[in-house]
Amino acid sequence: MRQFGKVAVLMGGKSAERQVSLNSGAMVLAALRKKGVDAHAFDPAETGLDALVTQSFERAFIALHGRYGEDGTVQGALELLGVPYTGSGVLASALAMDKWRTKLLWHATGVPTPRCELLLRDTDLSCVAARLGLPVMVKPANEGSSIGMSKARDAAQLEEAYALAVNYDSVVIAEQFVDGPELTVGILGGDALPIIRLETPRDFYDYEAKYQATDTRYLIPCGLPPEAESTIQREALRAFEVLGCRGWGRVDLMLDATGKPQFLEVNTSPGMTDHSLVPMAARHTGLSFEDLCVRILELAHVG
Repeated sequence: MRQFGKVAVLMGGKSAERQVSLNSGAMVLAALRKKGVDAHAFDPAETGLDALVTQSFERAFIALHGRYGEDGTVQGALELLGVPYTGSGVLASALAMDKWRTKLLWHATGVPTPRCELLLRDTDLSCVAARLGLPVMVKPANEGSSIGMSKARDAAQLEEAYALAVNYDSVVIAEQFVDGPELTVGILGGDALPIIRLETPRDFYDYEAKYQATDTRYLIPCGLPPEAESTIQREALRAFEVLGCRGWGRVDLMLDATGKPQFLEVNTSPGMTDHSLVPMAARHTGLSFEDLCVRILELAHVG
């Protein structure tokens, strides 16, 4: 596909999600090449981004996950270099990566999301537990793939959960636990893809459930009545757009006891592995993995 020119598939990088990114990137690279795209692997941890210019790359497919790839950092560099790239822009990427600031913006604009509190080294965790109720989810604000995340059922576990999370980020949040179905909505070019319901026998949909387990279930159709699914898709699009996101991504949420969606986070560079959710939802609409990759690449732009 000559209209794309020479394409760099950015993969690997320096984040804690490096291996997942390498897996995503390898699959995207193979898919684009299969469609005739002049695509090449490019690992920013091994090659300076200036090589994108010196080697005459005309477009970048971002298959990086986590810090330096999904947080606005590489997006800003690509804009300075004038290289069109996939996914959200600088500000939206930074906001979506930061769970704390995502929630502040969602609260301000009426997007339903579980209550949460910022945890600091001198925070009285027992007071947090009393205000939010137990159990709570404890998360590093700027990590993905559930890295450093855990569920705390009592005060002792809350301390342990904070100690784990702070190893990954100085900004840690405690989030009210929602005991209900976990759903995810892929976004592609301004449209919401079919909802996927996630089921795991594990305590929650953690790193192992996402990438290693064979007993995680992905239900599509998700089992909701069509009208309810359409409502959640519209709300997911709004949650995505409130952050300024564009191109493609994924919105994660839970249903509370009343069946109301509670939005958790937005992924602006979701996984593209054989376990990944956006390709699964796209496939349900008749869009192959290869065609999905081409569509995402078509949406690339600067600024």
